Amino acid sequence: MGKSTIGVYGMGVMGQSLALNMMRHGYQVSVFNIDYDVTETFLQTKISDEKVVACKELKEFVDSLEKPRRVFLMVTAGKVTDLVIDQLKEYLEEGDIIIDGGNSYFKDTIRRFRELRECGLHFVGTGVSGGERGALEGPSMMPSGDPEAYQYVEQIFTDISAKAKDGAPCCAYIGGDGSGHYVKMVHNGIEYADIQIICEAYDLMRHGAGLSVEEIQQVFERWNKGRLKSYLIEITGKILKKKDDETGKYLVDVILDKAGQKGTGKWTSMEGLDIGAAIPTIAESVFSRYISAQKEERVRASQELGVDLSVNIDDKEKFIDDLEAAVYAAKICCYAQGFELLKKAAEEYEWTLDFGQIAMIWREGCIIRADFLEDIKAAYDQDEVSNLMLSSKFKKELLDAQKAWRRMVCYIVNCGIYAPALTSTLNYFDGYRCARTSANLTQAQRDFFGAHTYERVDKEGIYHTIWEE
Repeated sequence: MGKSTIGVYGMGVMGQSLALNMMRHGYQVSVFNIDYDVTETFLQTKISDEKVVACKELKEFVDSLEKPRRVFLMVTAGKVTDLVIDQLKEYLEEGDIIIDGGNSYFKDTIRRFRELRECGLHFVGTGVSGGERGALEGPSMMPSGDPEAYQYVEQIFTDISAKAKDGAPCCAYIGGDGSGHYVKMVHNGIEYADIQIICEAYDLMRHGAGLSVEEIQQVFERWNKGRLKSYLIEITGKILKKKDDETGKYLVDVILDKAGQKGTGKWTSMEGLDIGAAIPTIAESVFSRYISAQKEERVRASQELGVDLSVNIDDKEKFIDDLEAAVYAAKICCYAQGFELLKKAAEEYEWTLDFGQIAMIWREGCIIRADFLEDIKAAYDQDEVSNLMLSSKFKKELLDAQKAWRRMVCYIVNCGIYAPALTSTLNYFDGYRCARTSANLTQAQRDFFGAHTYERVDKEGIYHTIWEE
């Protein structure tokens, strides 16, 4: 057996799935894990006649690769990734390529890119979305780094990535240094918001309109045949069908309402604050998970702060139609926030990002895949817009939906159901379309207590007032 085309370091669930994906596309793959027992289990349970070279030692692993060596890391993000890179540097040669497919923080990727470049090594930071199944059957891939290095991995990535309905691979070179992991981070931020919007819709139907789980399941199935068609809407319908083997109840009713997270939504929210991009729905979706974690406090508060805010719904079908419009409008706004962050990042970090192309990468393989993304691509192709909400299609749809959206937000407030995503997206829409806000008074207050100065509407310049003599 000759040299392998590529090596995968890290035989966790994702590493195993990606390695198998590569093998099934005809590539000979070398695999390595610090604990060889994990590799051995992989060989015994997953491998039949695939072309694989299993290595016990790191030097053996590196030596098994054809030059320039391509090493795909699927290890824990953070310090572990740095440790592995330091180990590899002892054996790699100038021109070799390290690919980080983990969920790395983009600033770590920028640092690693620069450090490895000084050593004569190439670094390709690659966002990979789709989980275990996506890794095996075709993920959405967002690579960045040296363009000259990318040409050595492009065919492999194109082959193993998900394919859209038109056959196009859901993978494309994003741009310089950490831009690939940045785009993956924003993907995850949008995912947080999209999930929160859907969960609020479920909650409003269940605890607002009083629909049964079965009725709500049917609503989601219907929505998935229209403009809301997406992976997350689809799996929500499937989730609501599942019953618990022990109790016979719908499984969703016996799951504790405490949501976990892995930190990427927090990174996205922090980045919005750092570079001055308004992404309130993404941030609210992170906060909603923090609030969910306070289960015991919430139960106590429900008893001590309980109020009777029940609101009757006379026409449930009308309610569901209004909710569908609100969900769709909210989705437009949360994607607009994500792409607004990407626009600001391109300016801040001097990246050239193709927003339409990014939308196309997300059409299959990833968690936020949706028919809706075709419309985003078309919007960027047809319109010169500063924000997706101003594109001709989405502008019309937001205006068409806004009355139903407002009725739904009024209902949310009046009945006291916690729905921060649906309410914050409407506030974002109103804030963005507001020609004059209350920030003039904010500036006056800042100047009063801190001499922070202000600008005027009637003439240029920077001004300060002595507010009290």
